[in-house]
Amino acid sequence: MSNILVVDDEAGIRELLQEILVDEGHQVVLAENAVSARISFDSNPPDLVLLDIWMPDTDGITLLKEWSSIGKLTMPVVMMSGHGTIDTAVEATKIGAFDFLEKPIALQKLLHTVGRALKHGTVRSKPLSGLSSLGKSAVIIDLQNRLLQVSQTRGPVLLIGESGCYFELAARSLHLNDIPWIAPEDFSWLANNPLGLLHNIDRCTFFLSEDLANLGRLEQRGLSLLISRLDKLDSRLVCCTNQALPRLVSEGKFDPDLFQSISGLIITLPSLREHREDIPEISKHLLLAFTDAKETASSKSFNIAALNLLRLYDWPLNWAELRNVIRTLAVTSLSDEISANDVKRVLSQFDLDKVAVNSNDFSFDMPLREARDHFERLYFEHHLEKSSGNMSRIADAVGLERTHLYRKLKQLDIKFTRKTD
Repeated sequence: MSNILVVDDEAGIRELLQEILVDEGHQVVLAENAVSARISFDSNPPDLVLLDIWMPDTDGITLLKEWSSIGKLTMPVVMMSGHGTIDTAVEATKIGAFDFLEKPIALQKLLHTVGRALKHGTVRSKPLSGLSSLGKSAVIIDLQNRLLQVSQTRGPVLLIGESGCYFELAARSLHLNDIPWIAPEDFSWLANNPLGLLHNIDRCTFFLSEDLANLGRLEQRGLSLLISRLDKLDSRLVCCTNQALPRLVSEGKFDPDLFQSISGLIITLPSLREHREDIPEISKHLLLAFTDAKETASSKSFNIAALNLLRLYDWPLNWAELRNVIRTLAVTSLSDEISANDVKRVLSQFDLDKVAVNSNDFSFDMPLREARDHFERLYFEHHLEKSSGNMSRIADAVGLERTHLYRKLKQLDIKFTRKTD
């Protein structure tokens, strides 16, 4: 006997489907909207979902995307609609739907589709990707829902968060897979040729990964020109900052018209400290990702004490720091089980307080940007010394592409020689 969840806002259709499917020997649970569907789905995961597309609160496509994004789409889902179109069916299939039924549903078509879906059985859940890799806390679900709403609009999006936040993960959740993703590595092109990267492109997602606060006057002017061009191309700009742009505007350091252009849609990204309950699951996901990428000789796992230490750490540099710590643990831990001692060993290399103690001229009274630059300078000088200036090893150790590494060292005014294997 299979457990089937029927989600439809029309009582007559729900009851008819229930009657037919119960006669076929199935157990059927009914939901009249997305809210009740979520409750039923979580309390008693079904073997199959029949999901109506057109519902008054949250439509079926949105609900399907939600389940897919958080790794819950582990069973076949058959979409239903009385206004079905080829485009809708294709979209649902891309997200993960098993099949599509158009209302009014013929009895034999229904039974044939349900039979095939149940025979297909439990599908393998897609590996968590994007924001789904950041956990299932209320904070992250809220962020996912906000980004989902924003993805259905047009215009520039400004992401705000602390240094090291998952800006690119959030930006990619706004990206449509069938159009180009453009993410240039620096800002110099904005001053020299702001439209050059749009040559022969009709539509795209344009992501600026560096902090907007670092833009010079010419680069700000170039970005304003780029925004006007992207709007005509029906393309989207996603940019990010960890600084208070209104303050920079009041200080005359950031163009007020540009700020108005990019701040029509603002999304704030939470720090890891705001959803630390997710850190154990995030850590396990990252460890699995490094294993799948063949960066470790064998599969590794965390013991409970190690996960607790990771959860309790404050992660001042957020996602970027956590990712580097997990990568270091994956590559350098001698046992297949990563212990609390392994975590302590690696965290001591990333601990801001420890670095500060070893620096005579560090002060917690410094402005945030100066303190961050001071820490990063100490951090990269440590790795330069540790690797004897070997840039390939430094790039691997800190988790940066070599181009990004060179730019960061120049930005921090750290003298170095390009030495590779």
